[in-house]
Amino acid sequence: MSSPLPRFEAAYAPDDGRMAARLLAAAALSREQDTRIDDAATRLIGAIRANDDRLGGVEDMLREFALSTREGLALMVLAEALLRVPDARTADQFIEDRLGQGDFVHHEIRSSAFLVNASAWALGMSARVIQPGETPQGTIGRLTKRLGAPAVRAATRQAMRLMGSHFVLGETIESALARAHSPGGPRYSFDMLGEGARSAADAERYFDSYASAIEAIGLSAGDRPLPDRPGISVKLSALHPRFEALSRTRVMAELVPRLIVLARRAKVHELNFTVDAEEADRLELSLEVIAAAFSDTSLHGWDGFGLAIQAYQKRAEAVIDHVDALARALNRRMMVRLVKGAYWDTEIKRAQERSLDDYPVFTRKAMTDLSYMACAEKLLALRSRLFPQFATHNALTVATVLELAGGSAGFEFQRLHGMGEALYAQLSEDRPRLAYRTYAPVGSHRDLLAYLVRRLLENGANSSFVALAADDAVPVATLLRRPADIIGSPENARHPKIPLPRDLYQPQRQNSRGIEFGERAALTGLLASIAADTRSIAAAPLIDGRTKTGTARPVVSPIDPTLSVGSVVDSTPEQARDAIAAARAGFMSWSRTPPEQRAQILQHAANLLEQRHAHFIALLQREGGKTLDDAFSEVREAVDFCRYYAAEGRKLFSGETMPGPTGESNVLQLRGRGVFVAISPWNFPLAIFSGQVTAALMAGNAVVAKPAEQTPLIAAEAVRLLHEAGVPASILHLVPGGASIGAALVAHPDIAGVVFTGSTEVARAINRALAAKEGPIVPLIAETGGINAMIVDATALPEQVADDVVTSTFRSAGQRCSALRLLFIQDDVAGRMIEMISGAARELRLGDPRDIATQIGPVIDVEAKRRLEAHIARMKNESRVHLAGVAPSGNYVAPHIFELADAGQLTEEVFGPVLHVVRYPADRLDRVLQSIERSGYGLTLGIHSRIDDTIEAVIERLSIGNIYVNRNMIGAVVGVQPFGGQGLSGTGPKAGGPHYLARFATEQTVTVNTSAAGGNAALLSDGE
Repeated sequence: MSSPLPRFEAAYAPDDGRMAARLLAAAALSREQDTRIDDAATRLIGAIRANDDRLGGVEDMLREFALSTREGLALMVLAEALLRVPDARTADQFIEDRLGQGDFVHHEIRSSAFLVNASAWALGMSARVIQPGETPQGTIGRLTKRLGAPAVRAATRQAMRLMGSHFVLGETIESALARAHSPGGPRYSFDMLGEGARSAADAERYFDSYASAIEAIGLSAGDRPLPDRPGISVKLSALHPRFEALSRTRVMAELVPRLIVLARRAKVHELNFTVDAEEADRLELSLEVIAAAFSDTSLHGWDGFGLAIQAYQKRAEAVIDHVDALARALNRRMMVRLVKGAYWDTEIKRAQERSLDDYPVFTRKAMTDLSYMACAEKLLALRSRLFPQFATHNALTVATVLELAGGSAGFEFQRLHGMGEALYAQLSEDRPRLAYRTYAPVGSHRDLLAYLVRRLLENGANSSFVALAADDAVPVATLLRRPADIIGSPENARHPKIPLPRDLYQPQRQNSRGIEFGERAALTGLLASIAADTRSIAAAPLIDGRTKTGTARPVVSPIDPTLSVGSVVDSTPEQARDAIAAARAGFMSWSRTPPEQRAQILQHAANLLEQRHAHFIALLQREGGKTLDDAFSEVREAVDFCRYYAAEGRKLFSGETMPGPTGESNVLQLRGRGVFVAISPWNFPLAIFSGQVTAALMAGNAVVAKPAEQTPLIAAEAVRLLHEAGVPASILHLVPGGASIGAALVAHPDIAGVVFTGSTEVARAINRALAAKEGPIVPLIAETGGINAMIVDATALPEQVADDVVTSTFRSAGQRCSALRLLFIQDDVAGRMIEMISGAARELRLGDPRDIATQIGPVIDVEAKRRLEAHIARMKNESRVHLAGVAPSGNYVAPHIFELADAGQLTEEVFGPVLHVVRYPADRLDRVLQSIERSGYGLTLGIHSRIDDTIEAVIERLSIGNIYVNRNMIGAVVGVQPFGGQGLSGTGPKAGGPHYLARFATEQTVTVNTSAAGGNAALLSDGE
C-alpha cells in the first residue's frame, strides 16, 4: 500500500516583519560574490541601454507611453477593449473618449523604433481627426464621418494589433510554431490565451485547445531530450467553471481527470507541461489538484510535469518544500517556474474586502524580490529533484541567480515573448551554454487584451526594473541596490501606505473580521463551530426585559419544512402597545446617557457578534436559508453597522459650536426623538435588523423592534446580545408578529418615528398611516426595492459582465433589494454575452445551503415560491427563454433567464433568481434610460462600459441611489457604499452613510449670552 501524499500546510498570511527578519538574515553574500554580481548585472544593463532594435519591442512602448502619463493610461484602456468592439459607432465613441484623455496630437516621439513610431503616428493622426467633442454628431464630425472615421478606426485598431503582435507569438498554435521554429534556437513554452472558464462549454473549448496545441507542439518538437524541449502552460481555472475552494469536491472529481488526460498527451511527446499559478485563495486547491494528477501512475517516468510558483506570495518557500516532498514521495522529478507574480493589486484588494488578518502577498516590491532570491536559492539546492525555471527580466536577479547557481547546468531562465530580448541576447553571448526559454502567448488579438493590460501594468509601473533599466537618467547604482538594502530592517517590511485589512477604516473604526475560505485550516475550524451549534431557539415578546408567554408556533427552516429551528410566541396588539409605553418611559434616561457611553455599548455589541459569529451563521442558515458566504457576510455587515454608527455618533452627538459675535456661545446639538419603531425584512434578518436598531439607539432613542414574521429567532438572539452588551432592557423591546402587529405599532400616537425596509406597497401604507395621525409629524425612513437594471455596451469585457451579472442576479437566490432584475445589452455583442451568462448560471449548484458547495439556497417560503413560479410561467409564454433551470423539491426556484422584446413587459419587482434581458441598438441608449426612468424606481444600477463619457452621461441622467460601474451591483459595504434608493425605492437617507443618524434625531440650538454677568471677560483679557 502506497504512503499518503504530503499535505500542504502553511500560514495563509504570516506577519511581514517576522518573515523579513528571516529573509534579511539569509540574504547576505560575500564581498567577492557581490562584486561579481555587480559586474554581471552592469554588463546586462549596458546591453539593454545600447539596444537599437529598429522594429522595437514592448519595452520601447512602455518607455514611450509610461503608465504614469495620461497617454499611457489611455493607451492601456484602448488596448484592453478596442479590438472586441464590433460596431463602428461604439468604436468611434471609445476612440474619441480615450484619445481625448491624452495629448497624442502633441506627443513628441522619442523612440526610433518602428513599432513605437507607427503606433504613435496612428494614435496622433486619430486624435487630430477626432478631437474631444467632435464625434460624428458635430460640424467637424460630419466631415470626419464622410472622410476620416473609417481611417481613424483602421489606424487605431492597427496600432493595437501592432502592439499585440509583439506580445503574442501567433494567433494560432500553428502560426506560433512557424514563427518560433529555428533549429537549435531558444526553448519555448506556449500559453494559450484566454480567461478562466465560466461555463462547461468554455472548459471544454479550452481543453480542446490545450489538447490540439500539445499535439501540434509535440509533432514539431524535434528529438532533443527534456528539459531542452518545448512546453505548454495550462490554467486550471480555464479547465473548470467553478475552480474555487468551496467547490473542492466537484473540482477534484471533474478537473483532475481532465488534467491527467492532458498530462498524458504531453508525456507522449516528452513536453514540459506547466500548471500556471492562480490567485492566493486557490493555491491550496491548485496544489491538491496538481498532486492528484502528478501522482497518477501513468505519468511515471516522465520529468516534464511542472508548476509555477509566485514569489510575491508569502507561502512561496513553503510551496517549494511541499513540491520537493511530493517529488521525493513519488520518486519523481518536477519542473518549477519561479515568477514574481502578476495579480498583486487584485490580491491586495481581495484581502481588504475580506478583511483578512493580513495579506497573503508582500506589500513592498523589495520584499517580493527578497523572497524571489530566497526561493531561487532553495530551488538551486534541490536540483536533484526539481528543475528550476527562473522567469525574470531583471538584470540584478539574473546576475544573482547565476552567482548562486555556480554554473550553467540544471536550470534555465525564462522571459516573456516581446520582452527582455536585449538582456537575454547579451546573456547568450556571454554564456552560450546557458539555457533560457521564451514564454509565448498564443491566441487571437481579442483574447490577448486582458493579458496585454496585465503585462503593461506589471512591467510599466514606475518601480518596475523594465521601466527603469533603459532610462539613462537612472544611475546604474540605483538598479543594483539589493532588496535587503532597500528594506533595511524588519520594521520596514510593510508598505507604509497600505494598512492591514482590519485597519482599513482607522482611525474611525475597525473593519469587521473576515475569513479566507481558500485557507483550509480556517474553513475547517469555522465549519466545525457552525456544525456544533444546533440548539433550538425560542423567541417571544420581550418588554422591559421580561419575556411574555403565549401560544408558541414552530419556526421551520426554508431548507426543509420538517426541520425545526425553534419556536416563537407572536405578540398581541396589547403587547405592542405595552412595549411602546415601556419604551417611552425609558426614553429620557437613555437620551441623557452620554454619547460616548452609548457608542461603547455598540462597540461591545460588535465584539460579541464577532466572538459568536458561528452561532449567528448557523442560525442564518437554518432560519434564513443562507449559504455560508452570504451568512458570513451578513454577520460582518451587522458588526460594521455597530462600529460605524458608534463612530458617527461620537462625532454627531458631541455638539457643534457655531460661529457668532463675541460675548455669546452658540451650540447646535442633536437629541433623540423618542420611541422609534423598527420594522425589518426577512432577507437580511440580522444585518438590517441590527442596522436599524443600533442607529436609533446611538441617536438616543428607545426602540420597539418588529422583525419579519419568517425570521424572529435571529432578531431575538440579536436583542439578547444587545442587552448583554449594555443596552438597558427598558430601551430596547422586541415584538415579533405579523402585519397586524406592524400596523398597530405604526398607528400608535406615541411613536416618534418609523424605520422600515420592505416592499414599496407596505412603505406607502405606513406613510399613509403616519400622515393620518393627529399630533407631531414623525419621520419615516424607508428603504424599498426596485426593478434594478444594468446597462452593458460593446466595450465591456464579456467575462467580467458574466461574473457580475450572475452574482448580481442569482446570489442569495435573487432575494436582495439590490439584485439585478433587468439587463440591457447592446445588440452587437448581446448574443455572445447572453450565451456566456446563461452558461455560467447553469454551473450554479442549487440545494441545501449548509453544503459549502451550494451557490443558491431556497427562497424564503412557499408563498414566495408560488409568486415566482407564476411569473416564470407567464414569462415562458411571453418571452424567449435562454435558461430554465430545474429545482429540487421544496422551497427552491432554479435560475431563469428570459429575453424580453421590450422593458415595459416587466412591470414589478420579481424577488427571486430570475433575470430579464433586453437588447438595444447602440444609437438607442437614450430609450434605455427613458425606460429605466419610467419605472419610477431608483435603488441600484449597474453600468459596464469603458467609455467614460457614456458612464458620466448615464450617471448624470438617472436618479438612482447606488450606481456600480464595471463591477457587480450587490453587497454595499457599510461606510463605503451607503445604501438606499430614490423615488419608489425609498426615502433616504442612506443606511451606513454619514447622514443616516441625523434623521433619527432632533436638532437643538443653545445660545448663551456669556457677557450677561457683567461684561465679556474673555474679550477684555485678550492681549493685543
